[in-house]
Amino acid sequence: MPIITVKISADPSPARTKRLAEGIVAITARVLRKRPDLTAVAIDHTPPEHWHVGGKSLAEQGKASFWLDIKVVDGTNTKDEKAAYHQAILVFMEEVLGPLHEESYILVHEVPADAYGYGGRTQEHRYIAGKLAA
Repeated sequence: MPIITVKISADPSPARTKRLAEGIVAITARVLRKRPDLTAVAIDHTPPEHWHVGGKSLAEQGKASFWLDIKVVDGTNTKDEKAAYHQAILVFMEEVLGPLHEESYILVHEVPADAYGYGGRTQEHRYIAGKLAA
């Protein structure tokens, strides 16, 4: 159910994109307890010479960076789970992308269940329907 958008400072590579998507889904399932079959990942690429931190491109600095934004329903994860997710994603991204600039970002974006969903139904609707069916 989560949608994860990732921007990386690299040129497109199908093999790297597949590795990133699979690894991010696995970490999301393990740490945040999200179903892999309902987890979507979209990865965008920005050449390192087009990504600047502190006025210098990442290419000049010999570093990589990323921005990961995951949308989850509010209240479904603890502070400890979110902190563990940050750490696990950071370690994984450095394994795949190489040395990371400290200015690499992860946002666990919690949204209300009545405002978030997929397939034309909100998560709140799914929750209530599940309770009524039980």
